[in-house]
Amino acid sequence: MDVKERIEHELGSHQVLLFMKGSPDFPQCGFSAQAVAVLRACGTNFGSFNILEDPELREALKVHSNWPTFPQLYVKGELIGGSDILVEMYQSGELQPVLAEANVAQE
Repeated sequence: MDVKERIEHELGSHQVLLFMKGSPDFPQCGFSAQAVAVLRACGTNFGSFNILEDPELREALKVHSNWPTFPQLYVKGELIGGSDILVEMYQSGELQPVLAEANVAQE
């Protein structure tokens, strides 16, 4: 499977997917930790992918998304943005309906 197929596979595997540095329990940067905190505050189930473990995918994802930094949040295969955008959307109340529509709220 080439790197583009791997990206599509990851995106298709989760309604909500966070490409991040580290893991949700052990984020490796403050921005990834912030993104995880926002998703948890929304009560969202989400998948994650540690881009530090796959340099090829990390570089290809920057091209795929046309977004140069991490973390990157995808909902239903569509890029939402990085941690700054997530925080703004959360604070304004815009993020919660997007996540609810993806039907991923924790019970």
